[in-house]
Amino acid sequence: MNINENFLKLEDSYLFSTIAKKVTKYQNENPDKKIIRLGIGDVTKPIVPAVINAMNKAINEMGTAEGFRGYGPEQGYVFLRNKIVENDYQNLGIEADEIFVSDGAKCDCGNIVDIMGNDNKIAITNPVYPVYVDTNVMAGRKENIIYLDALEENNFIPQLPDQKVDIIYLCFPNNPTGVGITRKELKRFVDYAKENKAIIFYDAAYEAFITEEDIPHSIYEIEGAKDVAIEFKSFSKSAGFTGLRCAYVVVPKSVFGYDKQGEKVSLNKLWNRRTTTKFNGVSYVIQRAAEATYSEEGKIQLKNNIDYYLENASIIKDGLKNIGFTVYGGVNSPYIWLKTPNNMKSWDFFDLLLEKADVVGTPGVGFGSCGEFFFRLTAFGTKENSLEAIDRIEKANIL
Repeated sequence: MNINENFLKLEDSYLFSTIAKKVTKYQNENPDKKIIRLGIGDVTKPIVPAVINAMNKAINEMGTAEGFRGYGPEQGYVFLRNKIVENDYQNLGIEADEIFVSDGAKCDCGNIVDIMGNDNKIAITNPVYPVYVDTNVMAGRKENIIYLDALEENNFIPQLPDQKVDIIYLCFPNNPTGVGITRKELKRFVDYAKENKAIIFYDAAYEAFITEEDIPHSIYEIEGAKDVAIEFKSFSKSAGFTGLRCAYVVVPKSVFGYDKQGEKVSLNKLWNRRTTTKFNGVSYVIQRAAEATYSEEGKIQLKNNIDYYLENASIIKDGLKNIGFTVYGGVNSPYIWLKTPNNMKSWDFFDLLLEKADVVGTPGVGFGSCGEFFFRLTAFGTKENSLEAIDRIEKANIL
């Protein structure tokens, strides 16, 4: 058997597995030390009562002849798709058959390459969530990737491509930098896509953390975006579903690609065909859990969790600034993007922070070359650990 040799073009180790190995080694060598982990963006607050109640009810249904369900619709149950439209896309013109429920935005962002031709020119921001790059490399498109540098002097908002591209990956509020994008800035990308027959893959997994009015919660708030954008959203961070697994992708029926003869092809139909072929759907119990996030009780409980994480973000950001660090993000996002002291390389800063303060973060260079000399911390820990981490960093005299 021959292998897919595109996998050999990947880095030897995924960013977060490298971090895990380093931390495990340090912990084994220092078993008495309490390590505060502010690296991987995993939530810590438990599932809220409204969701637990909905899951329990759904589980009990599954134990009866009348309520039992086997295979569900691959695209997601209508009850959840309708709730998504009513709550997340009210007045934006999105319909239920443009919503596809999945087991995670990470999966969607990777799987979307199935409906793309290999000759597409792809623009990806730098720094960036590694999945966008790695899944395209796996599919044989490494040579077709260009990078849009997101630099400090531009508040980490990338410039438009200086050449014609077919696909643009955007993530806002951004992972890893934590910054949001204004409607005016986002419209530039929508206009570019319309002028160049390009498609925007818009990852809005962190929209629940937006606090500022001029930051859009969906790309479809921008005029014309329904014709050029596919949007990814997730319940992982907004509702704590990292262990339950539920998300959705929006593929408007007005978004088209082109075949080799130049004829328009519906991406909604392609994605539906891919979904029904390769996916058996998210479980009924989990979809009822997701539905409960839109109940009045669920909304209140989830907002309390979001506010908790945003308070942590404020603690970390303000604490670092008071120590003397240059810091970004943490206002519309759970991520804090700090500049390493004295142009220290980000993996060196990772080691320093671990050894001097027993705090784990994520080296910026792991997100791309433009992440070098920066470092990501997350607000998904506890308030107590957020406070203690800042106290440790201050006492370590790192600056």
